[in-house]
Amino acid sequence: MPKIKTNRSAAKRFRKTGSGKFVFSKANSSHILTKKSRKRKRSLRLAQCANHADTKEIKRLLPNG
Repeated sequence: MPKIKTNRSAAKRFRKTGSGKFVFSKANSSHILTKKSRKRKRSLRLAQCANHADTKEIKRLLPNG
């Protein structure tokens, strides 16, 4: 039986918390920052938990972690 491979793109985007939730960082925070408000840029810094509906798919992509 072959080993189950981890989806590498998902591994770079998500990490698992101690309680089993998946955390990811938001998009649109790397360039063209001059037109974005200070409040918007500040909220983009914070990590966000993945939606409960998406956790089943993320678990399938990350079988080992």
